[in-house]
Amino acid sequence: MRIAVDAMGGDKAPAEVVAGVILAAQEYNVEILLVGQQEVIEENLSKYNLEKIKSKIKIVPASQVIEMAESPTEAIRRKRDSSLAVSARLLKSGDADAMVSAGNTAAALAISRSILGKLKGLSRPAIATVVPNSVDSTILLDVGANVGGCKPEHFLEFAIMGGVYAKDVLGKQNPRIGLLSVGEEESKGSAVTLGAYPILAKAPINFLGNVEGKDIFNGTADVVVCDGFVGNAILKVIEGIAEMVFELMRHELDKNKLAKFGFLLALPAIRKFKKRIDYSEYGGAPLLGINGACIIGHGKSDAKAIKNAVRVASEFYSQNVNNHITQSLQEVKTVNSDQ
Repeated sequence: MRIAVDAMGGDKAPAEVVAGVILAAQEYNVEILLVGQQEVIEENLSKYNLEKIKSKIKIVPASQVIEMAESPTEAIRRKRDSSLAVSARLLKSGDADAMVSAGNTAAALAISRSILGKLKGLSRPAIATVVPNSVDSTILLDVGANVGGCKPEHFLEFAIMGGVYAKDVLGKQNPRIGLLSVGEEESKGSAVTLGAYPILAKAPINFLGNVEGKDIFNGTADVVVCDGFVGNAILKVIEGIAEMVFELMRHELDKNKLAKFGFLLALPAIRKFKKRIDYSEYGGAPLLGINGACIIGHGKSDAKAIKNAVRVASEFYSQNVNNHITQSLQEVKTVNSDQ
């Protein structure tokens, strides 16, 4: 399996991307195509002993870099030789089986749609993310691909894609799917969620009905669907709360010596908790609905996050997620046409 990795994407690129790729090559049965400015990549690779994994890492030159705040439209038009665009073309040509980037999310979405296109029968792609809950995890989507203009029927597509991913990659059989709203009652919600409810209720999916924000974290639902604006806001809140918890903990420990002793006793449990909520453990978010295996990493991705993003990409490809999404979309359309 060959995975194209955007070496120039992310706040900590290329150093942490290269370090993460090396970890992935050591741990997983994959070949990595490191895409980006050759001299810069070679300089970073030279810092490591690659004797055992040299054959698993190949550099694919790309002369241009898309900056994190750059306009997606400008990136597509003026930077055809960017590391992101070259990665997408490797996927399109079959020279790569999946791609990973921790770079500009909007540009990754735009370039993927432009070069790879959407899956047959799909209106809108969506970014899905795995959120830890009190039991195991919940898939939340969309978290940023569609920040406006969502229609009720798009929520059904999100539900189908999220359900397939939950089953194929997370092993959740017959995943429970909830529609994010401001109350559990069918009559509550915005105009678009009120319109989405009956569509989801009639579909051949395991639809729970409306769920509230708390249900993302209590294990009630395996998949929660919402529009990209709301989903992205929730994602940022989760990140902020995680940072706040550990900052408050550190502050209290600095004030109280007895608390430090208790902290040492609780350290194994605290480490497990930190691992559960650490975004780098989850690697990256799949861009569902694109005709290719595209994984988008956090802009702050470190080596561990990149390594895990490569793992997610390999799982996505090996589980044939896109074919299963296409099949499920067709099955739902067939059922709806018969009703």
